[in-house]
Amino acid sequence: MTQKRNFSAKREAIYNALVSTKLHPSVEWIYHKLKPTIPNLSLGTVYRNLNVLREMELVKSVGVVNGQERFDADMSQHPHFICTKCFRVIDVPVGKNFFEANAYEYISDEYDVEIQSHSLAFYGICRSCPK
Repeated sequence: MTQKRNFSAKREAIYNALVSTKLHPSVEWIYHKLKPTIPNLSLGTVYRNLNVLREMELVKSVGVVNGQERFDADMSQHPHFICTKCFRVIDVPVGKNFFEANAYEYISDEYDVEIQSHSLAFYGICRSCPK
């Protein structure tokens, strides 16, 4: 974290909305969830606060799914499954051997880079979608 920032009521509400769901929501989802209780909330405010929360390393972007950036408050290194039909994003729990630690060492040595994190996503059709 580069600098300490205060949590305004809106920022706290945005963060709490993310922490309270496993849906990996978009900016629009967060906006529509909070707008009834925060009438003066704007989409711009949600965007700005998500960027601040990302800078504070409290949330991360899962990536763009169906044209909308999706967010996650679970900062642990874990892969996601993204349904190509309904665009649901699902956390994939990992065990110790899922992504072996020596992969970091190999990539670092082979390409002379310093790895700070990784992202992994699987794509397909979820069980909720008809085949």
